[in-house]
Parts: sequence; structure tokens; C-alpha cells
Amino acid sequence: MFRVIMTNFLILAAFFFLVLIFLLSALWILVPAFFGPPSVPTKLSRIRKALQLVNLQSNETLCDLGAGDGRVLLLAAREFDANAIGIEIGPVQCGWIFLRVLANRLGNKIQIKWGNYLKADLSQADVVFMYATSKEIAKLSSYLPKQMKSGARLVSISADFPEWEPQAFDERALIFVYHMPPKEGSLMTFMLKNSS
Repeated sequence: MFRVIMTNFLILAAFFFLVLIFLLSALWILVPAFFGPPSVPTKLSRIRKALQLVNLQSNETLCDLGAGDGRVLLLAAREFDANAIGIEIGPVQCGWIFLRVLANRLGNKIQIKWGNYLKADLSQADVVFMYATSKEIAKLSSYLPKQMKSGARLVSISADFPEWEPQAFDERALIFVYHMPPKEGSLMTFMLKNSS
């Protein structure tokens, strides 16, 4: 009898565990996708290159728009000694980042804010990091200059702001760096100036 009860308990526990995993996976994908593109991780080497190109300094504040699994935040805090703020709409991602921050003992360097980055206060950021699509760029092009302080830097991976001239550009990794307020122009005007 005990064996039957334990077997039924294990089957029931396994069922609830699988349901929990399914729900967490669905939340991981669906909540961010409802507000924009789903979370797509970036390679650490590309993040490192982006933070070097934007010249992130010790004790500067970096904001990651759509922090995903927190890898940008952890790298910025560990390798660059920066203060990092992640803005993420997905509650499961926020929980995951919180656990990673605790595990790495970086609670004094990293904050996670649950919310939509299109409503976030970016006025304290020295550097804003983003990995977005052209659709998000269109939304952010009018929002960021109003939210970011003068002299702050924006680093964008994979997508450029078509009406802004970057201050730096890595062609191989498709990394764009802009200073605030943004300079009118485009990638083409940047390349023409830097071709000679």
C-alpha cells in the first residue's frame, strides 16, 4: 500500500513539476513577445566588444533595455566594474536575473526593474545597451533623446538608427555607438567621413 501511495505521489509531483516548467517557459516567451520581439541571447564576446566600443568605465551606470537573462548586466558589473540596471518586462526573466545576481554576489552593482523600457527613466544612465529590431528602433528614436542625458552613450547591436550618425561602428559585429543628443546623419555619412 505504501508503495502505491508513493508511486502516485511521485507521478503527481512529476505532473505538477512539468506543468510548472511549461508555464514558466510560456511566460518566458509570451510576455516579452506581447510587448516586442522575444528574448534572443547575445554572445558574450559580442557584448564584451560592444561595451569596449562604447568605452564603458568603472562606476558608470549602464541600462540594458530588455535585459533577458541578465548576461549584459553580469558582464558589465564583473568585467567593467559598472553599475548595471536591467529593464525587463518578463517576470520570469526578472526572477532569473535576480537569482543570477545573488549567485554571483553582485547585488551591490546590479538592479533589475520589472517594466516596459519604453516607460523607463533613463536619465541616470551613462550608457544604454540595446539589442533591438528595426521596429523597436522606430519607437525608440523619438523616446531616447528625451530620456537620456546629454553626453550619455547608446550602444545598439544589429540595428542602427537610420537618421542618426553613429560615433563608432563595428562592421563585423554590427555594433553602433551613438552619443546624446544624437547627431543627424546616417551610417553612410559616418562611413564617408571615416573612409579617408
